[in-house]
Amino acid sequence: METLLEIETAAKLCTACPLAAGRTQVVFSRGNPESDLMFVGEAPGRDEDLQGAPFVGRSGQLLDRLVAEELGRDESAFYVANVIKCRPPNNRDPLPDEVATCRHWLDEQIAFVSPRVIVTLGNFATRALLNTTEGITRLRGRTHETPGGLTVVPTYHPSAALRSGGSVVADMRADLVRAKRALAAR
Repeated sequence: METLLEIETAAKLCTACPLAAGRTQVVFSRGNPESDLMFVGEAPGRDEDLQGAPFVGRSGQLLDRLVAEELGRDESAFYVANVIKCRPPNNRDPLPDEVATCRHWLDEQIAFVSPRVIVTLGNFATRALLNTTEGITRLRGRTHETPGGLTVVPTYHPSAALRSGGSVVADMRADLVRAKRALAAR
């Protein structure tokens, strides 16, 4: 596909997995596709399914605040997407076949946006981009380079920070500073 709009239009027509039947709408992205910084989460939640954009609920508000405070950026200076584009029922974790079926949309987004740094939010996004089974607690705290040349900085999902508070938020802040340093170094 030639443009991000064409990719998004095709994604909105996708019915390749059972999640399509239960969605309100496809949740493709938000933010600036010309940014050097991309955030990748796992799947849309209820608010995202209703509004059609990722990270627009409480988790997104926390993410936006932390990015503003640690990187000095607002939504016009980063891009956000999810590994899967449709909400799983009852906000359950995405199933492996759902991730595999939807993965090409994320790959196309990454190829088009061509970010210098990707911050993964939580286990699913981190595992998908780093092609690992290790958990976020072992992977966060450092910068990773993928065989494809992507610079990935894993951090916790903002919903984990909302549930756990203090130390998780502090770790997220440290990871965002790590992403800022990675951007400056590239």
